[in-house]
Amino acid sequence: MLAYLIRRLFAAAVMLVVIILVVFCIFFLVPRWAGVDPATMFVGKQADPGAIEAVRQKLGLGEPIFVQVWEFFKGLFVGRTYAAGGDVTNCAAPCFGYSFRNEQAIWPVLTDRFPVTLALALGAAVLWLLFGVAAGVLSALKRGTLWDRSAMVVALAGVSLPIYFTGLLSLAIFSYGLGWLDAQYVPLEESFGGWFGGMILPWVTLAFLYAAMYARITRATMLEVMGEDYIRTARAKGLREPVVIGKHAMRSAMTPVLTMLGMDLGALIGGAILTETTFSLPGLGQAVLKAISDKDLPVILGVTLITSLAVIIANLVVDILYAVIDPRVRLA
Repeated sequence: MLAYLIRRLFAAAVMLVVIILVVFCIFFLVPRWAGVDPATMFVGKQADPGAIEAVRQKLGLGEPIFVQVWEFFKGLFVGRTYAAGGDVTNCAAPCFGYSFRNEQAIWPVLTDRFPVTLALALGAAVLWLLFGVAAGVLSALKRGTLWDRSAMVVALAGVSLPIYFTGLLSLAIFSYGLGWLDAQYVPLEESFGGWFGGMILPWVTLAFLYAAMYARITRATMLEVMGEDYIRTARAKGLREPVVIGKHAMRSAMTPVLTMLGMDLGALIGGAILTETTFSLPGLGQAVLKAISDKDLPVILGVTLITSLAVIIANLVVDILYAVIDPRVRLA
C-alpha cells in the first residue's frame, strides 16, 4: 500500500507539472501567436508605448517562454521579484503571479476567496452524499414501487433543472417570500449563525443537482450488485438483510460513487461559478468570472492551477478509499 501511495504521489506531481506547463503556454504563448501583447492587457491599448514597455520588463513578458515558465516555477517555491527600473514589487512564495488589473500578487486573492468555495463544496457534498445515496439505495430495494418512481422523477428534475433556475426559485420562495433564510452572505469570523444561515440555500441548491445524479448511479449500481453470486451466498448463510445490504452490497456499490465524488468535489473546489454568482458568494468562482471579464490572465491561471490541484488530490484520496471499502481492490 505504501509503494502504491508513493507511485500515485509521484504521478500526481508529474501531472501537476505538465498541467502548469500546458496552461502557462496557453495563457502566455497562444496570445502572442494571435498577435496580442499581454502587456497591453495590463495597461490598456491606448496607453503610452513607454508604459507598455515598462510593464513588459517588470513582468518579464518579453522573455522567452521557457524563461517565463522557469521564473513561474521558481516563484512557487522561493518567491520572485518584479522590477523595472526603480519600480520593484516582491511576491512571496508561493507566488502564483501578479494580477494585471489589481496590481497585487495572486496568492492573497486566492487564499481570501478559497475558504468560501471550500465551505460551499464540502457542505453541499455532505448533503448530496447523504440524500443521494440513501434515495438510490431505497429505490433499488423498492424497485418498481411508488417510492422508486417518485424518487427517480425528482432525480430527473434535479438533473434537468439548471442551478441558476433552482437557485433563484429558492431565493424567491424561502428568502424573499417566506423570509425563513437570509440571502446575504456573512463571513464566518463575524457570526457563525449568520454564516450558516446564509450558506443553507447555496448548499441545498447545489446538493439538489448532484444528489439527483448520485441517486440514479447508486440505484443502477445497487441493482447490479444485488444480483451477484456473493450476495446470494450471504443470504444463504443466513445473514440478516441489513448486514447483507450494508456490509456487502453497499461497499461494492460505492466504488462508482467515490469516483464521481472525486471528480465533482475537486471541480467544485476550483469554483462553483453559477452557484456563487446566483447567491453572490465571494468565492473562487466569482473571482475567475471577474478575471475573465477583465482579461486578467494571471488570476485565471491561478484558479486553473488550484482547480487542477484539487482534482488531483481528490482522486488520490478516492484511490486510497477504494482499498478501504472494497476488499477486492486490496487483493488486486
